[in-house]
Amino acid sequence: MERPSDPQPHLHISGAADSGPAPIRFPAPVSTPRDDDPRADALLVGLASRGDEEAFLALYKRHRSFVISVARRYTRDESEALDVLQDTFAYLVKKLPSLRLTSKLSTFLYPAVRNIALTIRRKDRMVALSPTHDAPGRPAPASPETGPRPIEKVVADLPEGQREVLILRFVNDLSLREIAAVLSIPIGTVKSRLHQAIATLRQDPKTSQLFDGDPSFSPDAAGSPDHASQ
Repeated sequence: MERPSDPQPHLHISGAADSGPAPIRFPAPVSTPRDDDPRADALLVGLASRGDEEAFLALYKRHRSFVISVARRYTRDESEALDVLQDTFAYLVKKLPSLRLTSKLSTFLYPAVRNIALTIRRKDRMVALSPTHDAPGRPAPASPETGPRPIEKVVADLPEGQREVLILRFVNDLSLREIAAVLSIPIGTVKSRLHQAIATLRQDPKTSQLFDGDPSFSPDAAGSPDHASQ
């Protein structure tokens, strides 16, 4: 069966059979929330935690592209990225009763997206290595619509830590403090990795011209480097 290109999140999710907050049961929405809902994430999270499905769907519409882009980066598979999307918002539903958002929802979701995607990827590798598994692997090439964005292709050869920080900053538009929060590293380390990544790309003849005249990739955008651990 063909998967939907933009599945709606599963809202009526039962909690695990253990001690913890009861699962949220959302009432039917009165209307369809707009993609440009002006309410802040923190307000929408507060409303969703009290069972407001419109607020939850507004959060879903606002952050689904971010979740899919991060998931795709780790899974390299469109179908699995959609699985990660579903699992991520299922995770959010379970967290809502106790969630008190103090930053962007994307900052809160990023670690969950990353961990869910890596778990799926590890399971795929285990299946691929199984001697009883004869099915061919998924094709590597991605379609132009779902493949890596140009900047992601450019930074593919950077060390993983530098690559992740660079993409979070210039693709996902997270601030330095938000990157430090989602990766659980000091902000000085974020600045150092970002500065080194930009310096490496500027020195490479194949990529230096991509950053000429773009103020987004200036030293000021990266922050002043320091001697934090890499």
